[in-house]
Amino acid sequence: MNDDVRNIVLGVVAAGISAALGWVARTYLWKRKLRRKQAFFGLPDNSESLLVVNRGAAGPEFAVMRYDVFALLELAALIKDCNAHAQILPHDTARQGFGERTEFCVGGPASNRRMAAHLSSLLPGVRVNVDAEPSPDRGSFLIGSERYRVENGKEEYALLARLTAERSQHPRPVFLFCGQTSITNQATTRYLARNHERLARKYGNNSFALLLKVINSQAYGPDVVEMVEDVTRAAQTPLPAPAPRNSHRAP
Repeated sequence: MNDDVRNIVLGVVAAGISAALGWVARTYLWKRKLRRKQAFFGLPDNSESLLVVNRGAAGPEFAVMRYDVFALLELAALIKDCNAHAQILPHDTARQGFGERTEFCVGGPASNRRMAAHLSSLLPGVRVNVDAEPSPDRGSFLIGSERYRVENGKEEYALLARLTAERSQHPRPVFLFCGQTSITNQATTRYLARNHERLARKYGNNSFALLLKVINSQAYGPDVVEMVEDVTRAAQTPLPAPAPRNSHRAP
């Protein structure tokens, strides 16, 4: 074997080794990224999860608002990327605890009983005005001492939370997507899909609650979203009980 042939063979071998090392490195990084994503969402390979959705105010018995359907599609893609499976349940049939399976709960407490229960037990510092009568505070959020009112199509708020059950052997998280309108529900799921890596680096597997603002949804849909603030502490601190009304009777 002359020098030219030997150099060619060595070059081919070196190229093959480099390609193999590159493939191994890319595979390792991809798997590490996948494991971090699975840990954040509580979705190991072939695990089961719940998609709990509210029902529309009109239409057939199991009618879901259009934007809530889009929100479910956003979440279904995340779940599939984690090599996990999802079961969709209407809010009034999801009568079970949490912690054994990851749960994604979509919709405000006015149309989602499951969301109302989660807010009451896990985020007692949050109150959502669900009055049917029109008023400036209708649909508003009260978080701690701050109130956030809705301006339909202009400024709308949503709560994104990742919460885990305490003293559970398998603390799978529950994710809450509680918007003031249906389009803000989709905006919240899209925000999570786009920012889950950053959120995982910041919070790890700990609980958090973020207040988001959807800007000019009538023009931009669910795409323009900004984080107002981290409201975890205020949301987890119970609000003081309202003062009882005094009853005055005529003598």
